[in-house]
Amino acid sequence: AFLSAIYICLVVFAMQRIVTALFLKDTLAVCASDAELMIQEKMTEKRRYAAKLLDFFVEADISGDGNLSLVEFETFLENPLVRTFLATLELDPTESRSLFHMLDDGDGLISPEEFVKGAVRLKGAARSQDVVTMMHDFNKLNKKFDKLFAALTKIGEFEVPPVRLSKGASV
Repeated sequence: AFLSAIYICLVVFAMQRIVTALFLKDTLAVCASDAELMIQEKMTEKRRYAAKLLDFFVEADISGDGNLSLVEFETFLENPLVRTFLATLELDPTESRSLFHMLDDGDGLISPEEFVKGAVRLKGAARSQDVVTMMHDFNKLNKKFDKLFAALTKIGEFEVPPVRLSKGASV
């Protein structure tokens, strides 16, 4: 009787462990699918955001030539509804001229690709990452300029003009 009680306890304990393992397996499978679901949701959100930006671009393209000029951009941003819409997209419309130049690749026009790509980069945490990247690049350039300055000064072909602080005083 005592041995059968021990046997029953061991069987119950083993069955409990099997049920726990199955439950844990199902829970881990759900967690894995949740991670995949979150990735899919992020991708869908990004596509929706790009589609909204593209719709905004089409509305702003008054001339219909497929590009935005600075005049079209500023005219479109005069509308308070447009400003509010940009704010919901996490873009600051108050500096329209600087926003235009950030999105422009230098030809004076913004293409749909430039607009969407640039606006996506201006949204969210990417901004802080971009600032850090720019600071890193700036520091590298600064070191190169210091080396160039030192080399030019050393060969005597470059003189530093005196800096005037006030009348008659120079550094």
